[in-house]
Amino acid sequence: MPELRKDPIVDRWVIISSERGKRPTDFLNIVEEKKDIFSPFTAGNEDMTPPEIFAIRPEHGAPNTPGWTLRVVPNKYPALRVEGQLNRRGDGIYDMMNGVGAHEVIIETPDKDRTLGDLDIPSIENVFRVFKERILDLKKDIRLKYAMIFKNHGFAAGATVKHSHSQLIATPIIPKLVLEELHGANAYYNLKERCIFCDIIRQELKDNTRVVYDEEFFIALEPFAARSPFETWILPKEHFSHYEMIDEIRIRHLSITFKTVMQKLNIALQTPPYNFVLHKAPMQESPMRHYHWHLEIMPKLTRFAGFEWGTGFYINPTSPEDAAQFLKEIGV
Repeated sequence: MPELRKDPIVDRWVIISSERGKRPTDFLNIVEEKKDIFSPFTAGNEDMTPPEIFAIRPEHGAPNTPGWTLRVVPNKYPALRVEGQLNRRGDGIYDMMNGVGAHEVIIETPDKDRTLGDLDIPSIENVFRVFKERILDLKKDIRLKYAMIFKNHGFAAGATVKHSHSQLIATPIIPKLVLEELHGANAYYNLKERCIFCDIIRQELKDNTRVVYDEEFFIALEPFAARSPFETWILPKEHFSHYEMIDEIRIRHLSITFKTVMQKLNIALQTPPYNFVLHKAPMQESPMRHYHWHLEIMPKLTRFAGFEWGTGFYINPTSPEDAAQFLKEIGV
């Protein structure tokens, strides 16, 4: 029988409808990726991107030349721009401001045929380390309130360039979905004087029905009210509200956890398109006792259609418990 589940953080209801027939193996080969043979991000094409903001160059070569292992460049078609003033204003009932912010591309590898999950651990560490450093740098601009790091992998997940890359968009406002998490977590803390994310980790470790991977510093799990099949979260076991406070030891453990989870997903689903988002506390806020940063990975296996748009409900045809068991049994 289908089941309605409520997300304990944001009070969002999800329909777990296993009767719709989606077992883990039903998702294999459902998406055809377009083939592209050219990438503006490949080594040697540095003149096809805006001048780099940052790069890792083992041989200490000149900026905007080959010889790098990771590059950060402004997005060529930015959603927001650093230049200018906010100029908040209204027109009757409508509020607006200038599109001030930052939009950066993190090119994770010079090789267009490798994915983030394919990279070795030191290379993945570099990516997560650069996430931290770029947030810390943008945090100096007090106009910016939030830095959203996300990845679109595969055309079905919204990637316009196949070459493996992540993006960072810093905004002068806190995004609505993050506000919902902040408000829900704060309400829980005011009631119980505990972080809801920490409580989720404790309960999931105790129940062990939705845990995918568990190691010293991080846990990967299928959330109780997963919005789509194989939605997977990675959370630090210790309480940290700001990702940018991560240290070198935990960057390494995060990289190992991420690679393990991606290997499991790629084997289970034959390298699916996916999105990930890094949710963290707002940049200009002090450490928060009620909020806990986390990485949300969402394989693109189902479509958002009329019912979802009209109600805000998600219909998930695979239970989180089935997905977790399937992934847990995959040895990597």
